[in-house]
Amino acid sequence: MLSNTASRADTPAFTPVVPGLSVLRDVFVNLYYAFDPAQPQGPWVLIDAGLPGSASKIGAHAAELFGSEQPPAAILLTHGHFDHVGALDGLLKAWPEVPVFAHPLELPYLTGKSSYPPPDPTVGGGMMAYMSFVYPKHPYDFGSRVQALPADGSVPGLPGWRWLHTPGHTFGHVSFFREQDKVLVAGDAMTTVKGESGLYTLTQKQEVHGPPAYFTPDWDSARASVELLARMDIEVAATGHGIPMHGDELRRQLTALAAQFDAVERPKVGRYVKQPATADGGGVRFIPPPLVNPWVKGLAIGGAVLGLLALATSGGRKGRSQKPLGKPGHYTGPAGPRRYTDHGPDQRYSQQRTDRIETQYP
Repeated sequence: MLSNTASRADTPAFTPVVPGLSVLRDVFVNLYYAFDPAQPQGPWVLIDAGLPGSASKIGAHAAELFGSEQPPAAILLTHGHFDHVGALDGLLKAWPEVPVFAHPLELPYLTGKSSYPPPDPTVGGGMMAYMSFVYPKHPYDFGSRVQALPADGSVPGLPGWRWLHTPGHTFGHVSFFREQDKVLVAGDAMTTVKGESGLYTLTQKQEVHGPPAYFTPDWDSARASVELLARMDIEVAATGHGIPMHGDELRRQLTALAAQFDAVERPKVGRYVKQPATADGGGVRFIPPPLVNPWVKGLAIGGAVLGLLALATSGGRKGRSQKPLGKPGHYTGPAGPRRYTDHGPDQRYSQQRTDRIETQYP
């Protein structure tokens, strides 16, 4: 039963949304099982792929809905951030014949060619934003398993649906729309929870918001995407973050968001607020410089002073053996070794490529 006053406490993590669409909440992000409501045991598709380590959970719920012997006809990606494709590698191993589709502008981040622009913790708004600097930002490389969505707007495996380019949160972000009953799978073009706040993410209090600010590098495009969705007279919005909303209350809040987007959603400060990152079919081409808050500068200066004092003090001590500059497994400069992290079975990274791309941007 759809509600606009729901919370995590009264909403199961795995539940139907509308006929032909079920949702799985994977900790704090949603993914969707979509199918023809007239054939509930027939062909189906998976929309997005959740967090790293979730492949077995996603597969188990798919088996519950469709049987253990029926893989999806396709996996559709709204975009390629870690919380939307984290389990994809494990799913592709379990379903070796299943194709994956994304917007052409999203392919560089899914084929190892480019990192996304770095997250921006300076936007503020809560713990989810402040901690964003630690979120995975490596490019994924799923190779030829990923291909471009059809140029005509049709959706593989979902007759009656069409995809919409809704950029801003990422350059190739898309949403999926079923015109018959005006059901939207929005990805992160809009959300129904305040995604920057750890408390709201925990409680899942329903309210319409724009994309998670800490991962949004183009605010003008994000506003245009919300304005597009507000004009579509949506009946149900199933979002990447937050519990689905519906009806007049959804439309009222979405219309208000579009009208006041810059005032209520665009951060007052942030790396991409005044100048967006840019990209083309090969990946990111420009990123504005990072912002550094005054207290961060103070800590950095204080740390540098203490370091110089410690160096001067140690330099005056004679007769003590000197420790090597680097330790095995740690980065010690351009010629020194690097420590690499095992990112788990659901993430396919080329370490050599990651090393090059991850250090491409500050």
